[in-house]
Amino acid sequence: MALPRGLAATIGTAARAARIRANLTQEDVAERVGLATEVYGRLERGGMLPSVPTLKKLCETLRIPSDVLLGLQPAQENFWTKEAPARPVEEPAEIRRLVRTVKKLEPAEFRLLSLMATGLVRLRHMRQSRGQEDASPSQ
Repeated sequence: MALPRGLAATIGTAARAARIRANLTQEDVAERVGLATEVYGRLERGGMLPSVPTLKKLCETLRIPSDVLLGLQPAQENFWTKEAPARPVEEPAEIRRLVRTVKKLEPAEFRLLSLMATGLVRLRHMRQSRGQEDASPSQ
């Protein structure tokens, strides 16, 4: 069965624009929708059509009306001209990427990473306190 390129491209273009507007990465959207990042990337490039449940999750995640995502209603008449709804403040993409990686660690690897992070924070505090002592006037 041939892929309806027009619809796939329309959905992909609208999804990409909404994702960028929401300041999300492809990995962020893929995780929230329940897709592999590669699959979501293919969807954005117009290489596939999402299932109906995935389409619904995309609309919810990207906060885009289904009519706009499907190209039934021009974006400029509805979605893009209105101010984006208030979004909760999110962590930067680097933090979200790190959290996704940490979730894949085995328990022993996680404990080691936790110890390393704690050590780095203590080292920074020690350096800061030494810097403050060096900067304080002599008595």
